[in-house]
Amino acid sequence: MKKVLMFSLAVILAIVALSSLGHIIGLAISLIVVYISFKQFLKSHSFWGKLLWALIGVVGLAAVLASLPALAGILAIYLLYVGYKHWKKEANVVQTSESPFDNFDRQWEELKKKY
Repeated sequence: MKKVLMFSLAVILAIVALSSLGHIIGLAISLIVVYISFKQFLKSHSFWGKLLWALIGVVGLAAVLASLPALAGILAIYLLYVGYKHWKKEANVVQTSESPFDNFDRQWEELKKKY
């Protein structure tokens, strides 16, 4: 039951991630525009140049705010990644037997590792 629930959750997260793909691309492009406009704003010496780059930066910032649904897609991608890592992790199960000789051998190996 747990695996069915995790698989259905993964399908839902994949749908959310794929539906947010356009917003994620728009967010990336608008962040690049804001970054470039900020760098050029700092390099510019004239008033008109600073005004132009500030306007471009404000438009880019508006595009960033319009692409905020991309955060849900980014979160879905992250949760898919964490779930995939958890799914692939193998359980380290130590099998213990009831035989006293096996227990002695295991403890002897642990003592040999320490000293």
